[in-house]
Amino acid sequence: MRLKELRKAQGMTQQEVADALHLHLTNYNKLENGKTELTVGLMERLAEILHCNPVDFISNRGNVRIVRVSQRVQAGTWSESLVWDEDDWYEVAVPDDPAYRHFSLYGAETAGPSMNKRYPEGSALIYTDINETGESPLIGKRYIIERERSDGLREATVKTLWKDESGKFWLLPESNDPRHQEPIDLSGGDGDIVRIVGRVIYSVQRED
Repeated sequence: MRLKELRKAQGMTQQEVADALHLHLTNYNKLENGKTELTVGLMERLAEILHCNPVDFISNRGNVRIVRVSQRVQAGTWSESLVWDEDDWYEVAVPDDPAYRHFSLYGAETAGPSMNKRYPEGSALIYTDINETGESPLIGKRYIIERERSDGLREATVKTLWKDESGKFWLLPESNDPRHQEPIDLSGGDGDIVRIVGRVIYSVQRED
């Protein structure tokens, strides 16, 4: 981790950076010495303080890939566009897995309780585009799902793919909220079009 190097390059003391983070000096020392994990949220705050990019704190950048988070996935919230204003986009670092190196990766932030047993609200989900990868949907894997109503409004969510004994595909929530515990028929219904967008391959919890 390059925190110490980047701090010194800005001519700042440990105490100055600790104060900017509202941390006790002892806790900051643990960050700089690698005894406390440097989370995505802390990297973003440190990047502002030290005028650098969050990925600069990672020593071996060859094993890291930066993915832009540009939308929210939230069951029950319907909109004409699911993508945020560009000013609200942010980036997260994930492992550079050779299996996905030749594919585009996308990021979406979870909101609401529809998958809160698996993904806390504010988690960044990194996913592939199923049209680009060309893979067949895999039972038991989690997917970003879009549902479009007859009026053109859309919602995006994340669900687990499941197949029943008759061979019918369903999208299962993992929620402790009764409003989000009903399986979704992948074939749609009530005029809705349900489509699988991409498979979730990483999740990153973002701290405030």
